[in-house]
Amino acid sequence: MEQGTTWFKCRPCAKVAVRLIVDREREIEAFKPEEYWNIDVDLKGKKGEFKAELTKVKGKKAAVKNKTQADAILHDLQKSTYTIDQITRKASKREPAAPFITSTLQQEAARKLGFSVKQTMVIAQQLYEGIEHGSDHSGLITYMRTDSFNLSNEFLKEVPKVIEKLYGSKFALKTPRVFHKKAKGAQEAHEAIRPTHPDKTPDQLKPFLDSGQYRLYKLIWERTMATQMPAAEFDNTIVDVTTDHGQTLTAKGKIVTFAGFMKAYVEGDDEEDSDTKTNEKDVLLPALSEGELCDLLKINPEQKFTKPPARYTEASLVKKLESEGIGRPSTYAPTISTIINRGYIEKREDKKLYPMDIGKLVNDFLVEHFADIVDYGFTAEMEEKLDDIADGKLKWQPVIDEFYQPFFKNVEQAMKHAERVTGERELGTDPRSGKPVIARIGRFGPMVQIGSKDDEEKPKFAKLQPDQTLDTITFEQAMDLFKLPRTLGEHDGEEVIASIGRFGPYVRFNGQFVSIPKDLDPYHITLKEALELIQKKADEEAKKHIAQFGKIQVLNGRYGPYIKYEKKNVKIPKEMDPYKLTMEDCEELIKNAPEKKGFRRRKGK
Repeated sequence: MEQGTTWFKCRPCAKVAVRLIVDREREIEAFKPEEYWNIDVDLKGKKGEFKAELTKVKGKKAAVKNKTQADAILHDLQKSTYTIDQITRKASKREPAAPFITSTLQQEAARKLGFSVKQTMVIAQQLYEGIEHGSDHSGLITYMRTDSFNLSNEFLKEVPKVIEKLYGSKFALKTPRVFHKKAKGAQEAHEAIRPTHPDKTPDQLKPFLDSGQYRLYKLIWERTMATQMPAAEFDNTIVDVTTDHGQTLTAKGKIVTFAGFMKAYVEGDDEEDSDTKTNEKDVLLPALSEGELCDLLKINPEQKFTKPPARYTEASLVKKLESEGIGRPSTYAPTISTIINRGYIEKREDKKLYPMDIGKLVNDFLVEHFADIVDYGFTAEMEEKLDDIADGKLKWQPVIDEFYQPFFKNVEQAMKHAERVTGERELGTDPRSGKPVIARIGRFGPMVQIGSKDDEEKPKFAKLQPDQTLDTITFEQAMDLFKLPRTLGEHDGEEVIASIGRFGPYVRFNGQFVSIPKDLDPYHITLKEALELIQKKADEEAKKHIAQFGKIQVLNGRYGPYIKYEKKNVKIPKEMDPYKLTMEDCEELIKNAPEKKGFRRRKGK
């Protein structure tokens, strides 16, 4: 397993990160959804309408597991009398989130801005190093690799003035809010990530920043301002409605009575179906009184199914690693980039992280032969010991020796006894040849094959599609992969063939290759669709070609018209019309074109 040999070069938290993602994927694969029903009703009181959800049946928590139970409850609700039994009103407050440290910035930028962890750190580095704005060129944020929640006294003195000017005096604190919580091993000499100057608002700097820089600076500025603003205040109302058939329904209302820090910023949420959204929405209830009778307007039953645990995003993976004490703020971005770039994990269009077949196999190999190395507790414990070494509390020699001796023995044992890992799985028998159909990892990734290397006839091979895995591919799906290349028909006496190559699916016609777009696939593309793609490419090529004089070509390129002669590309001056160039004009431009400078290779250190 060639790709797996690079695995030991990964930082320790990379191995654990892959294990987390693989374990989560297997939880999802093993998950069996269970049916349940949500039932709410629309009611009308004396002074308005409201919605209430079924919460209890005969004094016990409502657990409606199937349609039969739901129908019985619906039957009772339809005939019931509805009475306001109890109204509870309670004031509540919410404090702002702490200022950003590296991990929380990475998480929030992923949630709110859709940034990858690496993208966040690159842009934060630019803001830290400084961007020219007006007559000034200075850093806009403090150091972005930090796990301290500290804010400097000087900064805390300036913030209330800015808040008062922008939002009003009631939104400015008289005494600074200090965040005492700190991450394990926090570098207290550092500050949290904050704007260097609170009076430099995002709107003032917007003309000098690109889109990504502006959005990240705005996120940091607003979060920091919010930390020094009052708590948000709410009025919460809970109304219990009872029926004469023993059901209890609950209506909840929430009103923001004072926005406080939410005037500037509200923290994002990781949960896909969470009720805690980034914008607090008032739920207004009409004036109701205990003992009041209500009219039934409508019953709203909804069948649902439990969902498997969510796949990790970059944000939730960083949060998990941090909560387990694995890694440090500066390691999360390179860790995630490494496991994606090496093909162990794939980040798809939905922003979720999926384990690839090679990642699963390498993880399983390590869990079997090096269980300690990929254990969550081991990695966190080693991080603590390294911190203690850095602080002078431990000597490094005994710590390294304690790790190395058993590790070296494990390596020796694995080298002697471990078999080559291919994830091989026999799917069935090919009806034509009678040979086994096998899914496994090959030199170039996951594939299926008909036959084995011991057969006289060479096995047939087919690469798995991006959405297929060794664990889940079926015999039927595997056999479909061998339908390529497909002959779609003939055009002008030449065959039109669809297949998949190194660079993806394509159509081949008369020696030319035309890529098949994502909305089509080589297994189902028709001759008509293929000919349309071929014609489209021919039209594009025709537009690209302006003129030709022997070996000299005048072409339309990505950056405008140019002359191509042998291996030389020559720019056409703007004042010259490329469609009116003569052979003599082209020869003159080629003759006077500056020689292309070569790149000098850097010498290694």
